[in-house]
Amino acid sequence: MPETVSSPRPSSTTRPRVGLAGKKAIARVISAYDHPVVRAYAWGRFQIFRQRFLDEIGQYLPERGVALDVGCGFGLFALYYAQIHPDLEIHGFDLSEKRIEMAQRAAQKLGVTNVTFRVDDARKLKADARYDGAYLLDIVHHVPEETVAPMIAELHRGLAPGAPLLVKDLDTSPAWQRVFAHGLDLAMSPTSPVRYWPNDELAGLLARSGFDVKQHAMVDYLPYPHVLYVCTRQ
Repeated sequence: MPETVSSPRPSSTTRPRVGLAGKKAIARVISAYDHPVVRAYAWGRFQIFRQRFLDEIGQYLPERGVALDVGCGFGLFALYYAQIHPDLEIHGFDLSEKRIEMAQRAAQKLGVTNVTFRVDDARKLKADARYDGAYLLDIVHHVPEETVAPMIAELHRGLAPGAPLLVKDLDTSPAWQRVFAHGLDLAMSPTSPVRYWPNDELAGLLARSGFDVKQHAMVDYLPYPHVLYVCTRQ
């Protein structure tokens, strides 16, 4: 069984809390999108995936080097982390050309130079470079089940030894929370396939792929069965 880490916080001697800088970074990201619908989506996304969660995940990112944002969408989280970690270069990719175009325009508007975006398919991921970290935020349950293992294996191949892979996804239990999450997923993307992975099943797949796996508890006031898998490439 993977070790469980209960809401750890970075040491004040190694990494300070983000605080006000994070709030300003979120506000800047939301305002960077010209389309009112996308701006409203960004606001809603940051309400659900709020700063505390981003910073709980972000504490595991490297301070410098290159990190991969798999399935970056409109680039919301890549733009947030690029501001909070100015010495870290973030490469985001997504299947949607429209979303990538909007992400690129937002980055230009913000003047954020340590982030790049490209069109690519996570289901056919090929690690064409060596990365110092990678993250998938609510991506696994949106890709076909049979593509998850090859995707994780390719990420393992592309990560430097000791580099973190951060996988934030949703558990299948408790069942009522899964139903709540599924309802919102269907509302946001009614045609997208959804397959939630039981905690032990996804943790086991990550371990078999060559990662040391720990689980970070993420407690929410909304009924989401969050799980953050903190994986380190062996």
